[in-house]
Amino acid sequence: MMNQDCLFCKIIAGKIPSAKVYEDELVYAFKDITPIAPVHYLFVPKTHICCAKKINAENSNYIASIFEAIAKVAENENLDSYRVINNCGEDAGQSVMHLHFHMVAGKKMGWGEQSLG
Repeated sequence: MMNQDCLFCKIIAGKIPSAKVYEDELVYAFKDITPIAPVHYLFVPKTHICCAKKINAENSNYIASIFEAIAKVAENENLDSYRVINNCGEDAGQSVMHLHFHMVAGKKMGWGEQSLG
């Protein structure tokens, strides 16, 4: 189920252009438009889930598929090291209310890196 007002739902539907890096029946991944590292991709479920607190038994298969997709992309791009980040809610830095995971790589990172939405 998609949300017609959601930015990421519009990207998944092809109504807004994106630089796709991966797609299957459950997952869509694309380059972040404001990257904080040489590699910065967003992995989103192809159904509208607002945030991590709404993951449940009916939709958790999307999350498993996202992490499988992240592993495939990492292998295809020979990434030995990367960070996966999820923000849940505005106070945590979530700027688009569609569940998404940031994959960042390509530089040495310390703890407490720049906030990611």
